[in-house]
Amino acid sequence: MTNEKVFAMSFAKVYPMLIAKAERKGRTRDEVQKVTAWLTGYSREQLEELMVSDITYGDFFRNAPALNPARKQIKGSICGVKVETIEDPLMREIRYLDKLVDELAKGKPMEKVLRV
Repeated sequence: MTNEKVFAMSFAKVYPMLIAKAERKGRTRDEVQKVTAWLTGYSREQLEELMVSDITYGDFFRNAPALNPARKQIKGSICGVKVETIEDPLMREIRYLDKLVDELAKGKPMEKVLRV
């Protein structure tokens, strides 16, 4: 799948899949929202509003109120690709969220997921 296709996907369709992935592994919607808020600066209320909007996944990240500077500490592979080596900045932001949700789903404590 090309980057442009990922950027054009509906946030309202992608985000529930991230929540479902975490919930299948015993984590909660609240925890997914917490890591998303930590990464992007969106409030939980804003996330709920965006889930019923027509915003694209790319625009969700492009319009993020406050990308967390500590996100650059996120390292490791997601879908066989090291997130720190992804050249496209927007795709790297998307993969940061994927990696955080993946860490949640694998049972990592919230403090470690949030790099506290």
